[in-house]
Amino acid sequence: MDKSRWLVLAVVFVARTSMGYQFQTIGSVGPVMVAELAIDFAILGSLIGIYKLPGVILAFPSGLLGNRFGEKPMLIAGMVLMAVGGFITAWSDVFSIVFAGRVISGAGAVLFNVLSAKLIADWFAEKELTLAFAIHVNSWPLGIALGLATQASLAQSFSVNGMLSTSAIFCVVGGVLLAVGSRDCPRADEHDTPRPARAGFTLHEFILISLAALIWLLFNGNLILVVSFAPTYLTAMGHDIAAAGRLVSVGTWLGIVSVPLGGLMVQRGISADRFMALTFLAGSTATFAIVWLDDPFLAFIAFGVLAWAPAGPIFALPVAVLKKANRAIGMGIFLSYYYLGIGLFAPLAGYLSDRSGDPATPITFAAWLLIGALLMLVLFRVVSRPRRSLTAIVELQ
Repeated sequence: MDKSRWLVLAVVFVARTSMGYQFQTIGSVGPVMVAELAIDFAILGSLIGIYKLPGVILAFPSGLLGNRFGEKPMLIAGMVLMAVGGFITAWSDVFSIVFAGRVISGAGAVLFNVLSAKLIADWFAEKELTLAFAIHVNSWPLGIALGLATQASLAQSFSVNGMLSTSAIFCVVGGVLLAVGSRDCPRADEHDTPRPARAGFTLHEFILISLAALIWLLFNGNLILVVSFAPTYLTAMGHDIAAAGRLVSVGTWLGIVSVPLGGLMVQRGISADRFMALTFLAGSTATFAIVWLDDPFLAFIAFGVLAWAPAGPIFALPVAVLKKANRAIGMGIFLSYYYLGIGLFAPLAGYLSDRSGDPATPITFAAWLLIGALLMLVLFRVVSRPRRSLTAIVELQ
């Protein structure tokens, strides 16, 4: 059983990496698209954010589809949609069709993301959940880091269209791996079907899920805005576009290390409350430092070490709140907040940049989001039952 669950985690990890890589494609060549398509930063932000926006509609039914047809078939279906949308985005010269391609890819990513989270929760619910989720969520920054390090150079060496195609090919590889190496958790009770959300959740549970979702949303909003808009900011400051991507990737590569380390530290007994609060404050400061420092290299190092670290403990929060019977639906609700917020944050950040005339505005906005995450964490603790410490919640006593 142990070998099976770690194999499933490894396969899902590789497949989910393609999702981060595909999401990053627009941000990596943002300056080129702004110039060649004569679009403003609000439109660029819309192209970035639209990848997440289908989740507002699809996150909840994704959980129902997983319960009806099984996680594995729906995970593969998600990868197929990501690949199809990726090829449409890559080879269309019509902006509306490019936009539609991003929507199709995003829809597949929603289906995959919700059900992969539920699958990992089923396999690891009894032990090592925080560590497993830290590894699981780390696939997203790995894909982004690979994109930042390679996509601008690929676009320069070949073409933007060719670079965009690599994301679709990556999704095809991920789908094949899922078909061969993943399977639904045999310990999941086949008769433990979810009830409708209204019957399955108390008001107290729904509030806690919502607060946990807002923490996850604001945390991810910081990361996504930095990796999406920092290359454009650095280019405006005089960096070459490929060099800018590599500089931003420094923080992302370090984030890949800090995410599982953060999960391991909490798993070993460090207070989740203190760990998340301190990393939110330190990560916000590091984000501000990207625009404060003339040479932001050290700021990106601090950003990678600190801002990414609390991902695992945050993502484990809703699993403790949810009963097994409504876990799939609950994760859909949890991620619906995330998709709505991320889908709106990117165009909002671009709009603010256009209005201010300052390419640093999205980065500053991102820094404030982590302060918001800290406030939501405090509120989560206030609403939680006094007898349940946050560390106990995260570790699923």
